[in-house]
Amino acid sequence: MSTEHTKPRPVALVTGGSRGIGFGCAEHLAKAGFDIAINGMRPEDQVHAPIKALEALGAKVCYCRGDIGSSEARAAMLERVKTVFGRLNVLVNNAGVAPKERKDLLEATEESFEYVVGTNLQGPYFLTQAAANWMITQREAAPEDFFAVINVGSISATVASVNRGEYCVAKAGIAMMTSLFAARLGEYNIPVYEIRPGVTKTDMTSGVTDKYDKLIEEGLCVTRRWGFPDDVGKAVTALAKGDFPYSTGQAIHVDGGLTIPRL
Repeated sequence: MSTEHTKPRPVALVTGGSRGIGFGCAEHLAKAGFDIAINGMRPEDQVHAPIKALEALGAKVCYCRGDIGSSEARAAMLERVKTVFGRLNVLVNNAGVAPKERKDLLEATEESFEYVVGTNLQGPYFLTQAAANWMITQREAAPEDFFAVINVGSISATVASVNRGEYCVAKAGIAMMTSLFAARLGEYNIPVYEIRPGVTKTDMTSGVTDKYDKLIEEGLCVTRRWGFPDDVGKAVTALAKGDFPYSTGQAIHVDGGLTIPRL
């Protein structure tokens, strides 16, 4: 009988991981051999399907319900990951919200700004701070293990949409946050990356399907189709596996060439 020690599977926490882009990331990470913690706002009895789908891929899965905009919820989320897995190798900051109403820049409200920025920027910023401190502690005990933070940003970091300025500001903040944490965590060999999806088919874009169908048909993207959660999941998993160890702080566009300047 072999007494060889079996190395535990790496663990990834994917915020907003029960649907859309987040589930696409969780699915590909599970296929790559990760155990998965997914965070979301729905009650656990409403996320049985995605959990079962991930378990069918061989992953151990735990659900961490909570609003990433809440400091108490973020602490509880990480505590649950510690209790269930005892470790965290990769944080995927994916959860985000759109403005409840798309309003022109000259009419948008402070309430909407606080809601969007609190969830899309402040939440990931301080979740990363807490997770990074935990990763540093783990690094001391397991210097050979791979740790990383992956931020799911958006082309809206640089592409202005005047009817959802708060969303653009939050995503621009994610870009700087990526640079900041990459610079700070370099001494611990913990890379930090950003993925910038383009026009992606999710619940968030369901209300503007006709608009983007027409724009894509007219050449908005070099690759003339919508992006899918699968496209983002593949990119996130390559980073999470350590395939780009010398690219910390970089943004990878998954946008079908939408942001290529063209005449």
